Amino acid sequence: MRRHRQSIWTNSLLSLAVSLLCGFGCVLSCAVFFSAITFFLMDNMKLLPVLSGVSLAIGSYVGAFICGKHRRRRGLIEGAICGLFMYLLCSFYGLAALSSLTDIRKLLLLTISGAAGGVTGVNSKRPENLRN
Repeated sequence: MRRHRQSIWTNSLLSLAVSLLCGFGCVLSCAVFFSAITFFLMDNMKLLPVLSGVSLAIGSYVGAFICGKHRRRRGLIEGAICGLFMYLLCSFYGLAALSSLTDIRKLLLLTISGAAGGVTGVNSKRPENLRN
């Protein structure tokens, strides 16, 4: 008799962890790209806070989009939760490295972009190789 193997997307904690990992990978790649642009093309550092906020928003959107695309339910709630956990991890690493908390505006930015990514992911085309 054939066994039915569940995918990682049926477990909400495991799927959230995978989505957070993908989101942080996107944040790191955007940060490297924007730092290269800043180093090679710009003379001043005035736009650096804006570029770091953009990389955080893109990472939160991508992580929640992946979670919403594969879980296929509750995109707004799970996207906002994904953004919240990204904020908590950024706060933890900021507290460990710099001994200061991150700004509360980043919570709003990450939560809104995560919710938008989750909604977009749920409403996008279903992945072909998804097993339920």
